[in-house]
Amino acid sequence: MYRKFFKRLLDILISLTGMIVLSPVLLILWILVRMKLGKPALFTQQRPGKDGKIFKLYKFRSMTDEKDEEGNLLPDEVRLTAFGKKLRSTSLDELPELFNILKGDMSIIGPRPLLIKYLPLYNETQKHRHDVRPGLTGLAQINGRNAITWEKKFEYDVEYVNKLSFGLDLNIFFSTIRAVLKREGISSENDATMEAFTGTPVENGDENEHTIL
Repeated sequence: MYRKFFKRLLDILISLTGMIVLSPVLLILWILVRMKLGKPALFTQQRPGKDGKIFKLYKFRSMTDEKDEEGNLLPDEVRLTAFGKKLRSTSLDELPELFNILKGDMSIIGPRPLLIKYLPLYNETQKHRHDVRPGLTGLAQINGRNAITWEKKFEYDVEYVNKLSFGLDLNIFFSTIRAVLKREGISSENDATMEAFTGTPVENGDENEHTIL
């Protein structure tokens, strides 16, 4: 009952309340991003949601659009400004996703929505992360966020799908608040954000899993 009805009802109530209560914060952040990073203030990108359905994700920009001589974007660590790092470390850049939650693209709690290009790289187990709506935060985010491997993230994502309950969502919600306050797992050891996912190594005897590209 919770999975099919009450979870969505809570998403609507929490996201709508959040957008109303945090509207002054959203306005101030929009102005600051425009001043420090230029326009547009919002970063939008196509992401896969439940059952792989594509939707437009909204976030506050945290990087500049600096490009090299050939017109290619510079690496994340170059484009990520001090202001952008603060947005990410406090997770304030994620606040516009409340609109995605209200629309039904996302949920408060669930696996994070990743890039479309990762879809063909998931093995049969990892694909189940798309059995539910993606979330603003999830089990992986309270257990290391960007400081853990992709494979570990996906293990947590699938574990969440299998164990989804009101109690689990409540635990993740309050654990997320603690993680944000402590600013844990914001980036990986080798990258300003997180290294790109290139596939999971095939285990012996499993021909259905993808190899590393």
